[in-house]
Amino acid sequence: MAGRILIADGTATSRIVLKVRLTEARYETLFASDGATCLHLAATATPDVILLDLSLPDMDGAEVLRRLRQAPPTRDLPVIAIAPGGDTRAGLAAFRAGADDVLHKPFDEQVLMARLRRLLRGRDDAVHRSVARETLGAMGLAEAADGFEQPGRIALVAERPETAVRWRRDLSVHLWERLLLLSRDQALALAGAGGQGPDVFLIASDLGAAGSGLRLMSDLRCRGDSRHAAICMVQSHQDATLTAMAFDLGADDLVAPGVDPEELALRLRTLLRRKRHGDRLRASVEDSMRLAMIDPLTGLYNRRFALAQLGSFLRASPPDGGDVVVMVIDLDRFKSVNDRWGHAAGDAVLAEVAARLSANIREGDLLARIGGEEFLVALPSASLAEAGRRAEQLRDAVRAPSVSLPGGGKLDVTISIGLALSGRHRRGSVSDPVADLIDRADRALLTAKSEGRDQVTVARTAA
Repeated sequence: MAGRILIADGTATSRIVLKVRLTEARYETLFASDGATCLHLAATATPDVILLDLSLPDMDGAEVLRRLRQAPPTRDLPVIAIAPGGDTRAGLAAFRAGADDVLHKPFDEQVLMARLRRLLRGRDDAVHRSVARETLGAMGLAEAADGFEQPGRIALVAERPETAVRWRRDLSVHLWERLLLLSRDQALALAGAGGQGPDVFLIASDLGAAGSGLRLMSDLRCRGDSRHAAICMVQSHQDATLTAMAFDLGADDLVAPGVDPEELALRLRTLLRRKRHGDRLRASVEDSMRLAMIDPLTGLYNRRFALAQLGSFLRASPPDGGDVVVMVIDLDRFKSVNDRWGHAAGDAVLAEVAARLSANIREGDLLARIGGEEFLVALPSASLAEAGRRAEQLRDAVRAPSVSLPGGGKLDVTISIGLALSGRHRRGSVSDPVADLIDRADRALLTAKSEGRDQVTVARTAA
């Protein structure tokens, strides 16, 4: 099935007609004949979209929407409200209560299906948001939602400047967002400027030529600063086929040319809310990826990422190029630091050593914390002589000056380094070249420790 649709409608005939059309499109359907059943199924049956008729027998449709938006399990469920034909007040009330879209009876089935497809494109985002919220909450890491959000940026793009000016005049009564009047060229320039582009674009479908608004939308979807912006198209005339095509090409909403300004403002506010949800999701994913790779104390890469990256170095190293070099670095007598000065001092030493190592590696090298007081440096291509010089530079950088401790006082810190080269003739001859390379560097490190510490020892040439 393409998705699960909950139909909440008090009229049996309407439910049957919608079921037939949705089943033909391979959607699974659920039914509610009143508001109470709709609320129950929304919370327990995990629909992907709700089609909510606003004229239910037991409660007002806007009240159903408010309850859906107040309950955590249904807060983000997409809802298309179905309003009586010509009843603009019911449609506006639905938007205020949290509807994602409103259709007035009688509506074109082709337009309904296009709007459903548009909402279903975002269903995976909603699932990920829910999983991320539950996971972070269970770990005690969930952040409270911001109590105050800055005004959004809405770009108004029309062929005639006076049209955009009229849009701004009408919308400014209902919105506090920043309204930007842009030409087509200005919209594209702002989308590719590398800064913060508009959150929402309101675009006339015909910018001097038929279909030019759709072409602008396609261009905006390909540019970094506008790829995730919400886009609402203002149609020059109503055409169900063109409406469906615009949704399938990436429009988030379409409005008729004579749309009520308050309804347009509510639609734009809904798009802005949905866009900000997406922004938070992407930020959460990026943070999760960063946390999966980064050691939180030092800000260096962690062991898991380092091993994967070292494997990439070995696979990319040309047969006739320089060796991949690994240095395993260990702080000398670090246990005594924790024992004498406490773990806060130990953490300060680790962070300072990490900073000094970071300042002395070149772009393209790999630096990671792979254990308690153990670090790894990998050079993707280096000779033995160059690797030796680089290791000595790192040792000198850590040794001086003394490290300042949180409670006052200073501490001299030294490191021992075990160094190993991949060896061109050995590539492909062991089952796990990454483990083999690190193991040889580890053994060289043990030799450095046993021979007095604060020195660099090179592993014997690979056999």
